[in-house]
Amino acid sequence: MSLETSQLIDALHANVAAHGSAAVAFSAGVDSTLVLKIAHDVLGERALGVTGIAPAVAPAEADDARRLADALGARLRFVETHELAVEGYASNPPDRCFHCKTELYAVCRRVAREQGLAAILNGTNRDDLGDVRPGLRAADEAGVFSPLLECGLDKRAVRAVARALGLPNWDKPALACLASRLPHGTRVTPERLAAVDAVERHLRSLGFRQVRARHLDGTVSLEVDAEDVPKLRLASTAPEFARVVRAAGFREFEVAADGYRRGRLSPAP
Repeated sequence: MSLETSQLIDALHANVAAHGSAAVAFSAGVDSTLVLKIAHDVLGERALGVTGIAPAVAPAEADDARRLADALGARLRFVETHELAVEGYASNPPDRCFHCKTELYAVCRRVAREQGLAAILNGTNRDDLGDVRPGLRAADEAGVFSPLLECGLDKRAVRAVARALGLPNWDKPALACLASRLPHGTRVTPERLAAVDAVERHLRSLGFRQVRARHLDGTVSLEVDAEDVPKLRLASTAPEFARVVRAAGFREFEVAADGYRRGRLSPAP
């Protein structure tokens, strides 16, 4: 372990320990997994992971959350969230994530009060400040703390620390919620979310790690890592591929020639 990594771990320990107790908004991504790991290590039973369950959360991610929490030995609570009942979310405006995170943090706050936990922590890191992230405003308004950001970790440092601590998902690809696959203005519905999840599950079953299925009305636009585009083009010629796409409710599909691009459907900063 490098000196830099060791110092970052010490800083995270001190940062989280200062809260005394905490609920961690836990998505099963590497960022929030690292925060839950640190919280469990320094706070023990005074730390609790909280995972929101909603149509925009792929079922596989909920399964991942359970496996990861078990591997860490950390406590975990699954709680239903109801952002689809919020028009500011369901209508899918550019600040959709603000309404989603506001609902999530309200749920986390309720659980924290029930459990007598002092703080709510999330997995925001320094690189997140460079994106359009309405959810950051929701965190500020909800009084949520961001240990990774406060200790100066960017995504590279997060992965380095996670790897040094033996987290099994240290190299897990970034995975935004399923609603991010719908262009702003396209209403978020359980049916559309299930459609993109079905296609993405099929892509992963074919061995692709970084995947996006962008919902463009009757067409689904497929993204994988740029170097995997030729492999996807070949895989998409199989009759089964077209059957999966049609069963999900799409008439046709297209393969993004430039591969996966983060935030493709989001407004520019």
